[in-house]
Amino acid sequence: MRVERQKQLDDWCPSVPGLNAEAMVEAQKHVDNLTKPLGALGRLEETLVRLAGITGKVVPSIDRKAVVVFCGDHGVTEEGVSAYPPEVTGLMIRNFCDGKAAVNAFARRFGAEVRVVDVGSRLTELPAGTLDRKVRAGTANMAKGPAMRREEAVQAIRVGLELALETKEKGFQLVAVGEMGIGNTTAATAVSASLTGTPIEELVGRGTGINDVSLKMKGEVIRHSLDVNRPDPSDPVDVLTKVGGLELAAMTGFILGAAAERLPMVIDGVISTASALAAIRLAPGSRDYLFASHLSEEPAHRVLLEKLGLHPLIHAGMRLGEGSGAVLCFPLFDGAVAAAREMATFADLGL
Repeated sequence: MRVERQKQLDDWCPSVPGLNAEAMVEAQKHVDNLTKPLGALGRLEETLVRLAGITGKVVPSIDRKAVVVFCGDHGVTEEGVSAYPPEVTGLMIRNFCDGKAAVNAFARRFGAEVRVVDVGSRLTELPAGTLDRKVRAGTANMAKGPAMRREEAVQAIRVGLELALETKEKGFQLVAVGEMGIGNTTAATAVSASLTGTPIEELVGRGTGINDVSLKMKGEVIRHSLDVNRPDPSDPVDVLTKVGGLELAAMTGFILGAAAERLPMVIDGVISTASALAAIRLAPGSRDYLFASHLSEEPAHRVLLEKLGLHPLIHAGMRLGEGSGAVLCFPLFDGAVAAAREMATFADLGL
């Protein structure tokens, strides 16, 4: 069975190129010669050097930016794990398309395009502007059995892969990934627990703002879901199938596709980071193409970032999702590139 699964994986999982080491060396030399003390711009310098490795350009261009918001519903909401009813997923899809959500406001301010993808909501009529890539109308209740069939998880991953290629072909140079799906912090926490082996009580958080009673119940639902489904931690697709979500699988594919296309990718909070860990387990080289935007208030997020070895650029106490934290970081990327492009070097000063 494991050999068969590996063959299936080889059929669709893209190869990820390594970073351009020469460009990184030249970028580091350039950054070190700017008129400032060595390392004084901190992680902005690290960001610039890795952007050079991804793009092959010492001073890359990242003027065209996008955030792709993947949307899906979750059957586990039947267990009362969210402070909001599942209908809010559909309402927020409309809100994104109307340009009225937080991620829209940030994107307008920072010059990014918002792309809304329905990969698994229960909406039957999608608002104008939504990309219809629906695999199925929401997952099943993972507390009673697998969230979806394996072939559905693979199909959702393929949706992400194809959209990454499309995004690169449209000329975008920096992308963020976001999501919307009532109940998806429950799924993301279950995925995190399975892939990291971390005790559930160290991972479960309040999501949409549940109270203490609901928080305890949420942890019990996650534990029960893992007991019922027994996902295989060595097989990320199995984990996504059994306790994940359609938007989590699609984000996993998008991250893989972006890495394969040498497209720098900014992840958001706990849900996109759970997808990032799944992607890296499938293709370890994809980590080099990921940037952590912020540290969420969700406990699992810190654990996931530590497992990935990624350091967030900002700490703002956020837990909104949508890709909002990732887009909020876009000006820091612009700052890193502007410093490299516009600052004088010591050579310019005759030193």
